[in-house]
Amino acid sequence: QLQLVESGGGLVQPGGSLRLSCVDSGFTLDHYAIGWFRRAPGKEPEGVSCISSSGESTNYGDSVKGRFTISRDNAKNTVYLQMNSLKPEDTAIYYCAADTFCEDDLRYMLVRTSDSWGQGTQVTVSS
Repeated sequence: QLQLVESGGGLVQPGGSLRLSCVDSGFTLDHYAIGWFRRAPGKEPEGVSCISSSGESTNYGDSVKGRFTISRDNAKNTVYLQMNSLKPEDTAIYYCAADTFCEDDLRYMLVRTSDSWGQGTQVTVSS
């Protein structure tokens, strides 16, 4: 069973940057597509980004397009989410999840994986 662990969250000023990491110590991730999702209080879960198993294909939610970049280093068994130009509305708990593939509409992967999300990492953007 995959047990993904997110890290890298914290408090940051608007316009700042954070780099999140997603790792699994028990299984290799190189055959999995990895998605990033977030939950904010009072809001429905939202798809953030997804990357194919090879790293050749990526997609993003409309709200983060142009600001966030997903990448992976399969040799390190790690997936990253580089978040730039952060806004207060990016404040949320961020989760990563593994699946066979990610569609352009991240809601499909969200519904498939949401029951397996772990602890997540808190991102707070505040002035």
